[in-house]
Order: sequence, then C-alpha cells, then structure tokens
Amino acid sequence: MSDNHKKKKRLKKRRFLTKQERQLIERWVSQMGNYPLDTPYQKMKIAEQIMQLPYKMIGNGLNRMVFDLGNGYVLKVAVSGIGLTSNKKEYTLYHSCHKEIRPFLCPVLEMGEGWIVMKKVKRKAAININNLISLVMLSSTFYRNGILPVDLRLDNVALSTENKMIVIDYGLFIAL
Repeated sequence: MSDNHKKKKRLKKRRFLTKQERQLIERWVSQMGNYPLDTPYQKMKIAEQIMQLPYKMIGNGLNRMVFDLGNGYVLKVAVSGIGLTSNKKEYTLYHSCHKEIRPFLCPVLEMGEGWIVMKKVKRKAAININNLISLVMLSSTFYRNGILPVDLRLDNVALSTENKMIVIDYGLFIAL
C-alpha cells in the first residue's frame, strides 16, 4: 500500500469534531427553520448561543459561519438552507471532480449534518492585475471541466504557499 493511500485512509477515519460538538451543531440545524424572518447576522448570533463551540469564528457569509479548529483546518457551519446545500455541494464536488481541477479546490475532509471541515488556507489573494488574470484563467479551467463557477471572485480564493490560487468557497458552483 502506497504512503499516499495510507494517508488518505487515515484522513477518512479522522474525526475533527467530538460527538458532543457534532450534536450541538445538529441541534442548531434542527432549529434553524424556526428563524425565517431573522437576518443572517441574527441567525449567526442565535447559532453561536445554541452551539457554544470552543472555536474562534474567523469569518462568515450570508449562509455559513467559519470557525478555526486550531489544527490547520476550519469548520463551516450552515445558518440557512443555502448554507446546507453549499456544504453538501463543496464536499461532493471536491470528492467527485476531475483531477485537473481538484488542485484548485480547497480540500473538504469531513461532512456532517450542517457542517464540513476544510483545510485552512490563510493567504487571501490581493486585488492586483496578476490575481485578476489568474482568476479569469481559473474560471476558464472550471468551464472546460463542466463546472459553472458561480460567485468565483477574489474574496472566495486564497493563495497556497506556492502562490497557487485555491478556491475556498465553492458552494454555489454548478456541475453542468
């Protein structure tokens, strides 16, 4: 068995969250529909109160909250139905995509009810001509591989240590 295969097998068995943390997130997800008129910000505050996770929230969008697990990975928790769909889509797309585009997608390692664990990529892409050109080229790569990269923008990408552009938010991408 190759070292790469062993590493993949070990990662598949890995649990990033405790049973209690998974249950707290599931509790939030089961109550999420009780707040249809609340703003995304209000939903996030309610979710934080219900979950009481021990992790620092490092980001959010309209549909998900992002927590730093402190071990090189992040936790994305849905705060809406679109967030639930985005989590499932990121997990499915990463694990079923063509090998040509996988290096451009941030790895999603684990998924549960309303959450995913993704590798943490720290360096945001600056707004400059080189990154804008790279973004257009990246968009073209996705199109060639049958993926419509909805919401692909500099805010949703980061740079690897090799200065390669990696998409960290691809929950709205559509497989054609």
